[in-house]
Amino acid sequence: MTQIYNEQEIESIKDRILQALEEVIDPELGIDIVNLGLIYEIRFEQDGSTEIDMTLTTMGCPLADLITDQIHDAIKDVPEVTKTEVKLVWYPAWSVERMSRYARIALGIR
Repeated sequence: MTQIYNEQEIESIKDRILQALEEVIDPELGIDIVNLGLIYEIRFEQDGSTEIDMTLTTMGCPLADLITDQIHDAIKDVPEVTKTEVKLVWYPAWSVERMSRYARIALGIR
């Protein structure tokens, strides 16, 4: 039997997914992918399947597979998630403006 989540519960689960993703550190920059602004959208379905739209700082980034593996590991800590699909998207293009204030300060960017 599938659990039925209301909107508030789904938002809470998505918040916990986002918190889990803060544990995924970009190995080149040393900052998590959430503060870098790489996570564009999280979709959580009633059956627990989750899609994460994310981008990378550069299109040819050799670390895409490593980061994707780390995302799958981090999401395991959210019990409601039964399946995770990470989709790399390139639009809108990533820019420094997507970074949090914390990330910009940590990297010395104004």
